[in-house]
Amino acid sequence: MQTQALLEAVSGDRIRQDLFHLSSDPLPFRKMNHTRPGQTTCSLYEADEFIEKELTSAGCRVSKTFHRVQAFRCDSSKPIHHWYAPAKPEDPWYEAANIEAVIPGADLPEEIVQLVAHKDSMSWIDSPGAHDNCAGTVVNLEIARLLAGATPRRTVRFLFCNEEHTPWTSRAAAEAAAVRGDRIIAVLNQDALDGKSDADMAAGRMTHVAAYSTDEGRPLAELAAACNARYGIGLDCRVAFKERVNDDDGMFIKAGFRTTIMNVGSLPYADSEYHLPGDRPERVNIENLVRSARLVLATVLEIDANGMG
Repeated sequence: MQTQALLEAVSGDRIRQDLFHLSSDPLPFRKMNHTRPGQTTCSLYEADEFIEKELTSAGCRVSKTFHRVQAFRCDSSKPIHHWYAPAKPEDPWYEAANIEAVIPGADLPEEIVQLVAHKDSMSWIDSPGAHDNCAGTVVNLEIARLLAGATPRRTVRFLFCNEEHTPWTSRAAAEAAAVRGDRIIAVLNQDALDGKSDADMAAGRMTHVAAYSTDEGRPLAELAAACNARYGIGLDCRVAFKERVNDDDGMFIKAGFRTTIMNVGSLPYADSEYHLPGDRPERVNIENLVRSARLVLATVLEIDANGMG
């Protein structure tokens, strides 16, 4: 595969269109406990339909599994960015879908590069969730389109899961992969790309953090940073240790897949509209998303060509 040509093929127009479709018009939210007027299915199911259609049209092999979840409760006595609270047993249960897309490897199909992004928005508050995590969703969707038209040596698999409902459905996917004995050689979780401080937004800084939580994850994070320099992507990219083994990357680490990183806009996370109604797509720097997509894609292509050592 021609790496530079694929990197240049990342489309800001497609990323923008997908971002606004999934976090503004027609879908203001992506959650089980919100159904748009005149619709018969919830907004998360509408998002699923869009994602599945795009993946199928690109030529990916797509499957869905359903998992019981609840909406988080809202506890406004807590700090505003953390108003989520555990659901009660008597609260409604829903069937939320994990969407998986596979691009089979031509030479080493048993080796899997796993990309992850949670597609849902906050279930306890009405937030578009543009940075968290529509941004990661549309970046993975764009990468899937491009790789579906290529011929990777190793299998590339995409998981679009749910983290703003409870329990997190990435845990089910990671544990199922462990039970099957999947040979996942790297996991890259894209969450809240371009999410950064108001000062960084005002200055137009193109930020990216490759965060690792395990010794095995550090070389993967360093590879991502090296790709930024090697291909002239132009991000202010740094490698950081993430002490908490949480988020969707943490679910894979806990299932035994320790060569895992989280790609994020800032760490500690600095977006002032985190988990708030102001997390709107108009605040997202599309060029930052394009560059982050190129960095993630370049990292995947490097792993596909050379493995993980």
